[in-house]
Amino acid sequence: MRLGYACVNTRLPSSARTLRLANATPERFRELIASNLDALEAILRWNAEHGIQVFRLTSNLVPFGSHPVNTLAWWDDFAERLAEIGVFAAAAGARLSSHPGQYTVLSSARPAVVEAAIAELEYHDRLLTALGLDASHKTVLHVGPGSGPDVPGRFAAGAERLSSGARARLVVENDERWPLISVLELGERLALPVVLDVFHHELAPSLPDLGTRELALRAGETWREEDGRQEIHFSTQAAGKRPGAHADAVDLDAFAAFAEEVGDLPLDCVLEVKDKERSVLRALELLHRPLSPSPS
Repeated sequence: MRLGYACVNTRLPSSARTLRLANATPERFRELIASNLDALEAILRWNAEHGIQVFRLTSNLVPFGSHPVNTLAWWDDFAERLAEIGVFAAAAGARLSSHPGQYTVLSSARPAVVEAAIAELEYHDRLLTALGLDASHKTVLHVGPGSGPDVPGRFAAGAERLSSGARARLVVENDERWPLISVLELGERLALPVVLDVFHHELAPSLPDLGTRELALRAGETWREEDGRQEIHFSTQAAGKRPGAHADAVDLDAFAAFAEEVGDLPLDCVLEVKDKERSVLRALELLHRPLSPSPS
């Protein structure tokens, strides 16, 4: 199992600098994109130096990347810089992914929301493609906030409208509203890989006869060779916060139990924690700790 984190390295400059819509100009976009790409390269180099090969890109790497206000052909303007970073990532064996936010709802009943979701997913594909990354570098999406019987059909209709590139990167993830069994049914219906989020599964359990290892293997059945290594998410509840809030740091006891079940599987695991790379380093140390000798 390989470990990684999402978007921010707490020791380094942000790769998600953005601006207010009212202040958007082509010059400001160019300045921020250049700065964000420099920051991304620094993060990827830091990751490589510390043995971390899994990383989730921020959606704000290109500010307003899917919004009409950003009229730059940034994929052309920064083609050489993007290619340089992609070459480094490939040489380091990095697996990059993206995860559009909660307002990217492909299953919405509102056409304008679906249009915005499609634009956002196309932006993520264009970004990963500009980095020279193949379709094994995925875009993870939740089914959506609704829970009615029409939601899967609307999600499927939205997915059908995606370009072949964006569609090939799409992955669906379970959450509190859509338990794993429902997401597996949708994934299998649409031939989409499924990300198992262990924490969300605890909040909205399904498949009660399966332990964590069996759940991971079951989700793994949806991943094909061209999809690359199976992705999985791990986090725990933040004390004193609303159910579903991620803890600031990895719970090493909970992680050790999780790793005991699935650590030998070929998984790319994103730790969804507030202290980002700091927890990953602690979890890697635990994974690589030599086994204690058996008592004689």
